[in-house]
Amino acid sequence: MATMRCTNHTLLGSPTCVARPRRRCPAVVRAAVAVQAEAGPKVSLIRIGTRGSPLALAQAHETREKLKAAHTELAEDGAVEIIIIKTTGDMILDKPLADIGGKGLFTKEIDDALLQGRIDIAVHSMKDVPTYLPEGTILPCNLPREDVRDVFICLNAKTLAELPTGSVVGSASLRRQSQILYKYPSLKVVNFRGNVQTRLRKLKEGDVHATLLALAGLKRLNMAETATSVLSIDEMLPAVAQGAIGIACRSNDDKMMEYLSSLNHEDTRLAVACEREFLSVLDGNCRTPIAAYAYRDSNGNCSFRGLLASPDGSIVYETSRSGTYSFDDMVAIGQDAGHELKAKAGPGFFDGLQ
Repeated sequence: MATMRCTNHTLLGSPTCVARPRRRCPAVVRAAVAVQAEAGPKVSLIRIGTRGSPLALAQAHETREKLKAAHTELAEDGAVEIIIIKTTGDMILDKPLADIGGKGLFTKEIDDALLQGRIDIAVHSMKDVPTYLPEGTILPCNLPREDVRDVFICLNAKTLAELPTGSVVGSASLRRQSQILYKYPSLKVVNFRGNVQTRLRKLKEGDVHATLLALAGLKRLNMAETATSVLSIDEMLPAVAQGAIGIACRSNDDKMMEYLSSLNHEDTRLAVACEREFLSVLDGNCRTPIAAYAYRDSNGNCSFRGLLASPDGSIVYETSRSGTYSFDDMVAIGQDAGHELKAKAGPGFFDGLQ
């Protein structure tokens, strides 16, 4: 009588075993097949690309949870995978961002992975996203915006105004530096790179007397209690798109666009579009202190404030606008405000920042 391999043992990893057909046990074979199916690799339906900092990962996890809640097929374990990608901005920490040069310091490598098909969607802090998107990508989704304000963190003073003359404030942001020095020229601002945890550690070790961070990031990390005080919009106008998360995909990927469109928060998308138009007109880069904030006011309209400054805070231009809370009007508001400040500053202003 011919013999054949024991299906049971082959599935469980013993391919050399042979057995007569009459001795096979259907129940055992079915159990073995079930074990194989359970242990087999699961193919992710969505691969999320993100930076590896605790804040970036918190934003990626927030995105994953929202996708799982909105789409039952994504609720299965392993259906949404998070892939960490190191960017230029993550790898070069010993220089100010302005000295590294270029745009997309925290997005380029993630965009490359998206275009190469290594990830399906990219989760970004919108304030890191250049005003242009790489060809072949689209950004159809902004999650609901967090609190846009900055916070002051210090071990021995409650506000910037209480800091003694000559106190050192750590910040990698020229936007913050210029506004601090404009109001408090007796203070000194030094480059202060690293993720939230690193900067807080350096503060405790005495590298600086105080620092400023985005409240949105602290909230997403469940660390809001580390703030000494929250700065009002009048005290510190936020960065363009601060507190907003943007999610990009390939422009020819209809399925991903469908998923992301279901998560989009339209009020945030319009506010971000307004602020980014302002930035685009000014051709902002890491050498240009620019701040902007668009929001829906109590009447349901758009209110906008914008700022352009010199890094040392000696020159500050400000403007404001209002209009209907609609895409076309808000884009026009951002453009108009940008052209106003660009004209006020003159070409010599930007030449001096190169």
